[in-house]
Parts: sequence; C-alpha cells; structure tokens
Amino acid sequence: MPNKFIISGGGTGGHIFPAIAIANEIKAREKDAEILFVGAIGRMEMEKVPAAGYQIIGLNISGLKRSFSLSNLAVPFKLFRAILEALKILKTFKPNVVIGVGGYASSAMLYAASRKEIPALIQEQNSFPGITNKRLAGKVKKICVAYDGMEKFFPAEKLAQTGNPVRQEIASQPDNKSLAYKHFQLDQGKFTVLVIGGSLGALSINQSVLKNLKKLHENGIQLVWQTG
Repeated sequence: MPNKFIISGGGTGGHIFPAIAIANEIKAREKDAEILFVGAIGRMEMEKVPAAGYQIIGLNISGLKRSFSLSNLAVPFKLFRAILEALKILKTFKPNVVIGVGGYASSAMLYAASRKEIPALIQEQNSFPGITNKRLAGKVKKICVAYDGMEKFFPAEKLAQTGNPVRQEIASQPDNKSLAYKHFQLDQGKFTVLVIGGSLGALSINQSVLKNLKKLHENGIQLVWQTG
C-alpha cells in the first residue's frame, strides 16, 4: 500500500511554495506516494497547487481580521464547519501523515488529525511563527523549523531544525553571480542587497525600501529590488 500524505495550508506564497517543495520531495523519494492538498476556498493555493500538478480540496474557512469587522462573528462557525469537513476528508483519504504549513486551512486540518490520532507535523518557515502554528504546537508530533531559538515559541522537545523547503528548479540553478553583476551593471566590490517582496507582505516591504533608499545609497550599498 502506498503511503498517503495530506499537506494543508496556504494563503500566501510563503506557505504555498514550501508546501509544493515538500510534495515534490515526497514524490522523488516515494514514486507511488499519494498526496492531497487541503487549502482555503478563494485563496491562491486553489490556483497554484493544481498548476504544480497536485489535487487540492478547499475548505470554507477564513481568519480573524485584525481591525473590527462584523465578519469576525462568522469565524468560529466557519472553523467548526471546516473541522467537520476536515474529518470527512480524513475518513475518505485515510492519510498516514498530515503536514501543516500555516494558514487558515491547516488549523482545521491539523486539529482534525489530532482528534483522530493521525501523526501530524508543522513546517514553520518564519523566525516569528503565526498564530495558527503557535496554537497547534501542542497537538502535533513534530515541528520543523528553519531558525535557531524557536523554543521561545514551541516545545523544545518537538523541534527539528530542517531549514526551509526549496523547489528543485530553484535549488538546481547554477551559481552565476559574476554574470548577474555584469547583467545589472553592478560593482562586485560593493555590498549588494537583493530585495524580493512576496505575496501579501510585498507592500510593507516595498514601502520600507522606498523610505530608506537614500540611506542605502549614502552607505555605499547596491540594491537589486524586484517589485511588481
């Protein structure tokens, strides 16, 4: 019997692309492994995951808005319904392991897995974890992290420092640093900073860079800034 994996979460590229990298590595190690993604309806994982060649099921779930909003009143009801949906998925798919990468959907899926005593783990990409992963820490077997000092947020005995998953097409790129300097007409002797604003966090990153452009220039720092 092939091993079955559920990978749950999303909302931003910072959650989705590591999740796809995990799925790709599982398939590279186990050709017959069955992988099912569980995301949130209306979020970007519902587009990106199928484009990567994987099946995904969407839960009708959303998170709390930080500012006052009447929509927050519906969140507990949506979460309860999403947990019921997650339990149905577990009953039908019968996974060996459930992996949560952060985001609304993973909260329902990992909670449901813990209720059914199915082994579950969290893959935390950030040095400062989100609310979902911190709340679920007590319900999973393992927490995979990329940074030192994560025992500030999670039980130390559950931590495994694995680093962040990287898609093979990125990891296999040759080191063309000198060509990059030439292409961007940069001085190889100067300190160079690459800024890549991603997904929902892009606006605040780009605003911070714009605010500090003069300071970077005054300190002799070269900047490669990718923005949309």
